[in-house]
Amino acid sequence: MQRQIFEEEHTWFRESIETFVQRELAPRAEEIREQRLIGREIWAKAGEAGFLGVGIPEEFGGNGVRDFRFNAVMQEGWARVGAAYQSSFGIHTDVCAPYLTDLCNQEQQERWLPRFVTGEIITAIGMTEPNAGSDLAAIKSAAKRNAAGDGWIVNGSKTFITNGYQADLVIAAIQTTAEDNPSGKPGITLMAIEEGMPGFSRGRKLLKIGQHEADTAELFFEDVDVPDENVIGEVGRGFAHMMEGLAQERLSSATGNIAHAAVGLEQTLEYVKDRSAFGRPIGTFQHNRFLLAELVTEVDVTQAFVDSCIVQHNESKLDPVDAAKAKWWTSDVQGRVLDACVQLHGGYGFMEEYDVARAWTDARVTRIWAGSNEIMKEIIGRSLGFGDPRP
Repeated sequence: MQRQIFEEEHTWFRESIETFVQRELAPRAEEIREQRLIGREIWAKAGEAGFLGVGIPEEFGGNGVRDFRFNAVMQEGWARVGAAYQSSFGIHTDVCAPYLTDLCNQEQQERWLPRFVTGEIITAIGMTEPNAGSDLAAIKSAAKRNAAGDGWIVNGSKTFITNGYQADLVIAAIQTTAEDNPSGKPGITLMAIEEGMPGFSRGRKLLKIGQHEADTAELFFEDVDVPDENVIGEVGRGFAHMMEGLAQERLSSATGNIAHAAVGLEQTLEYVKDRSAFGRPIGTFQHNRFLLAELVTEVDVTQAFVDSCIVQHNESKLDPVDAAKAKWWTSDVQGRVLDACVQLHGGYGFMEEYDVARAWTDARVTRIWAGSNEIMKEIIGRSLGFGDPRP
């Protein structure tokens, strides 16, 4: 289906992404999978090519344009080489960037953004904890004012943090007490915890069943002294700040999900034309034709909804409920499409050297992160007038 949301500059940008993928990522795909992280030299090249500065003001080295269509083009380009690139680069450009551009003061922006754009600083978002996933209010990492009164002593841990193993700056959600919050109530404060701060350490790279290219790690905070200059946004209003950022995070997930599904389906359409059984291509069997017709239609219809959400987001009109719909639906569609693609590949679909097998395992986590799909349905359900039945 012909998409209507892109303009000429997005086409040029797409060509740049595709060239970068073929020149820098595809030849090193196996190496990156084996080392379970995207090396700093690749981050630096992505920065040099201008891919990390989308939406960042020109004064800090970015392109100065807040247009999520560029982010979507990047997600679609990364999907050509694997879902994990969407995760790692997407956390940096789609999730962390708005916190730094919208909530940071001039001094903080001058300190972090120029190196963010070049890839010298790799960022991560520290929300999830061992006992707090979709329920952000259950975060236990906590801070109290330090003895000098000019910072915070942070203790706690985070887990499943994308980019966590090599992140230079982690935007961490930390509980602060009622006596330390201007509101007089307990709340969450966002703090930039940086590489080299005493007491900040990381666990091993976590061994996941998919998305091996993305480094994922546990983070530990033991009496980390975080200066006031590293508080992002307002003290005690971190939960509200995160809620404001979740619509873009979920839209980013949605754009990556449907792009990943579309690439897997495209590869499968080529496969069923070449693979024969009983003397003819397997795509000519009626069951397979009907199945492929359903998959192509589902991808096209879903893409149309995601494109509509992108337009709404560019106009600052994307409703959190629609963002939840996009995240939930695209991850479910992605799962169904790629599962069918594996089936159509037969035994080869279960072999790791086939892209479709990797895509299948890579996709599974998208129904869990950025808020589980069950939480997305809860958000949608409450918007229909069905509130929480608990007293």
